[in-house]
Amino acid sequence: MARFCPLFSGSSGNSYYIGSSGSGVLIDAGRSAKQITNMLGSCEIDIASVKAIFVTHEHSDHVKGLRVFASRHHIPVFASVGTLKALEKMGCLNEKYPADVIDENGMECAGMYIKPFRTSHDCAEGLGYRIETQDGRSAGFSTDLGYFSEAVKKELLGTDLVVLESNHDVRMLQNGAYPYYLKQRILSNIGHLSNQACADQLFELAKKGTTRFVLAHLSSENNTPELAYQTSLCSLSLAGLKEGVDYQLYVAPKENVNSKVMIF
Repeated sequence: MARFCPLFSGSSGNSYYIGSSGSGVLIDAGRSAKQITNMLGSCEIDIASVKAIFVTHEHSDHVKGLRVFASRHHIPVFASVGTLKALEKMGCLNEKYPADVIDENGMECAGMYIKPFRTSHDCAEGLGYRIETQDGRSAGFSTDLGYFSEAVKKELLGTDLVVLESNHDVRMLQNGAYPYYLKQRILSNIGHLSNQACADQLFELAKKGTTRFVLAHLSSENNTPELAYQTSLCSLSLAGLKEGVDYQLYVAPKENVNSKVMIF
């Protein structure tokens, strides 16, 4: 069976493991190499089982530990053309590990098929990923979204598990301490997906077969886990769906100190 384990999630760093108990990949490496190594150990994931790192985009909360972690363990890295160019300018790439462009039609890795799709964010060339496992299960992963585009919807529909950004509560953001320009950036079509914008998509995903939802990349300043959870729960409940019967809803923690793993 496939496993999804959020190592870190949120504005202070993001990294997620997906695969089986013996073989899988990381999506992003946004904490230090030491922190990622320690969290993998806490979640009983052998570093040797990490066959590649798939990067969504070049912002520091997604690549902070990439260079050291990939170099130390000689793990190949895959990303879009734009992201790799940005990483090279940032000094994140070196000869100690291969870094390649992922084919737009997807590729096989760690016994899975991983297909990228474009996302809307203020970065060089952001990606989400759709992942098909050997046993016929599927997962969709998409954070750092300015809006939920038709292209994103197409890739997430029909997956068993969806990891979707639920970054901020709009009122908390508007009334918070962030400067005006930053508020406008977050609220724009190249910013981040709000709790309500995320919740609005879950019913249609559930109708098409998704039974496990993971709310990810929560803002530490403009959101709370309970608020993100309740917003999505309310949307699904109003649609007549029952948690624990029709679906499971989970908020990815800032740090997975409880070693939570989702089986799908």
